[in-house]
Amino acid sequence: MTLAKWWAGALLCVLAWGAQAHGVWFAERSGHLAMIYGHGAEDLDMIRRLDKVREVAGYDAAGAPVPVTLRKTDHLLLVDAKPMPAVITGVLDNGYWSKGLDGKWVNKGRDEVPGAEESGRYIKYAVFLRESLKAPLQPLPGQVLQIVPLKAALPQHKDESMTVRVLFKGKPVAGAKVTRDYVSDPDAKPLLTGRDGTVTLRVRNDGLNVITAAYDAPPDDPAKATKTGMFASLAFAIRHKPH
Repeated sequence: MTLAKWWAGALLCVLAWGAQAHGVWFAERSGHLAMIYGHGAEDLDMIRRLDKVREVAGYDAAGAPVPVTLRKTDHLLLVDAKPMPAVITGVLDNGYWSKGLDGKWVNKGRDEVPGAEESGRYIKYAVFLRESLKAPLQPLPGQVLQIVPLKAALPQHKDESMTVRVLFKGKPVAGAKVTRDYVSDPDAKPLLTGRDGTVTLRVRNDGLNVITAAYDAPPDDPAKATKTGMFASLAFAIRHKPH
């Protein structure tokens, strides 16, 4: 095997793993809000994934829509809006991935991969709260899987108790896997939502918090996939005290 072929194969494995395990969220970069793709401390190339972004939207503290776009720089996708909304959402669709009999993952549905051992369509959802709201967050358009805080006010310090509900198509879902700190501790044992879709956790950081939920739903097209692997993030920042 040539070195070029080895690198191509390794890259395909990374892309396949990323399609399943990675997520999207929003975070500040150099004073601007950016859409981030990665896993834990990994902050991967979002520019080449721009064609996978299906939508981005914004809402004010009362829930009214605010126009939002993504502005491409040489290495970041920045949120562009005036005024900047209280809530920003995004959706990234990684498409169909299947594992063939040879153990390799390909960016195709299982109907195109004879004898596919595993297959799925992998979609990432993101919600960022810039400030406390006037009422508890409601199900948002386009967010098929969504993490919703039960209170309108954001936590004010780390270790504060916070209860969130995971929604699938606007309804509570049991058994979703929730990680309370996806950026700093992504491989921690997840918390599982109860029958009412809720889980209570302690806020981990004075600063950026990215809470995530993973849930596998039935496929939209059984001919192409055995599941729809969904990953949702809820991000917010606890602002430090003035010096």
